Amino acid sequence: MIKRILAASAALALSAALAQAQSVKIGLVAPFTGIGAELGQQIDRGVEQYLKLNADKIKPLQLKIIKRDDKNPSGADSKIAVQELLTQENVDALAGWIYSPNAIASAPVVTAGKKLAVIMNAGTAHITTMSPYFVRTSFSMWHAGYAMGEAAAKQLKAKTAIVGYSDFPPGKDSLAAFKRSFEANGGKVIDEIPMGGAGQVPDFTPFLQRAKDKKPDVLFVFVPAGDHALAVTKTYGALGMKDAGIKLIGPGDITQDIKLQAMGDAAVGLITMHHYNADLDNAENKKFVAAWKKDYGPDSTPDFIAVGAYDGMAAIVHAAQATKGKMDADAALKALAGWKYNSPRGPISIDPETRDIIMNEYLVEVVKGKDGKLHQKLLGKIDNVKDACKAEKVGPCAPKS
Repeated sequence: MIKRILAASAALALSAALAQAQSVKIGLVAPFTGIGAELGQQIDRGVEQYLKLNADKIKPLQLKIIKRDDKNPSGADSKIAVQELLTQENVDALAGWIYSPNAIASAPVVTAGKKLAVIMNAGTAHITTMSPYFVRTSFSMWHAGYAMGEAAAKQLKAKTAIVGYSDFPPGKDSLAAFKRSFEANGGKVIDEIPMGGAGQVPDFTPFLQRAKDKKPDVLFVFVPAGDHALAVTKTYGALGMKDAGIKLIGPGDITQDIKLQAMGDAAVGLITMHHYNADLDNAENKKFVAAWKKDYGPDSTPDFIAVGAYDGMAAIVHAAQATKGKMDADAALKALAGWKYNSPRGPISIDPETRDIIMNEYLVEVVKGKDGKLHQKLLGKIDNVKDACKAEKVGPCAPKS
């Protein structure tokens, strides 16, 4: 009897030790309150859906998500949140970052902490050069902006364009990407209009009126997804810019799925280039959207932020399995170099040279369906798009000498 008790105790102890060894703590940094709370919810739910739909891929690991609220795009709160996760919670990996300024401010702390850090949204191109531990599963502003510049000139036959952009790093990236590509393909950017910052939604009327007065063929806009995008589209409609023959185009931030229905008829005809929308017709996306609506309601929808988080969790799980839960940063990064995955957005991989994502870009037009709702109709696709900023070694993406 005593031997059996001792054997059982030893087995329990071994089981507990194995469970402890396989536990992986992930620090998730996003704005769960404040202006970006709706975007933070998309990251939170994207993580949740991956864990629920891929439980078999996680075993025997035990994942613990520890959340920190970085509240706003100032950078300061995000830096503190990352410090707390590393020093107080001793996390094995970091993830999140809705806003580029927050990822930029966090970069030195990430480097000092020497932990894998997966960017699930922030899109300023050079962020991944700021820490060797950053891997991005979202996008660079150059993915969509550069591709849209070429499409505007070739498919839309635009000769002139005005760029309106929120005056912070992703907006400046979008301006640079679109302008470089549009003008390389024979177009001309005739005005560049900074339209306030990311912190508060401005009145876009004076900016868009200035654009309307100059009568470009297209108005390319980048503003943060969410209320900024909704306000831009409504202002475009209110000013009668469509009737004036000015086509509104941009990255998919401005047709974010969770804001699309609220945009109304002003959004019909809007053309964007992006890597994801909820209408994409593939098996993984259909499964993803169906599970989302089942859990959060028939009127809810995932968007590109959610899919960046979903794929970010897939990357972390792959790295955790490859390192048997130990999450040594160098080994985790090695495991993700060239990693390939079948995402709801289509096939993705991690560029082994840049630690940035490679993915398809989709040219779409907003249309009204038979159901009376707005949808995103596929016009064209570009396969396996790399971040053009790094591919062309532009500005801060150029190798440091």
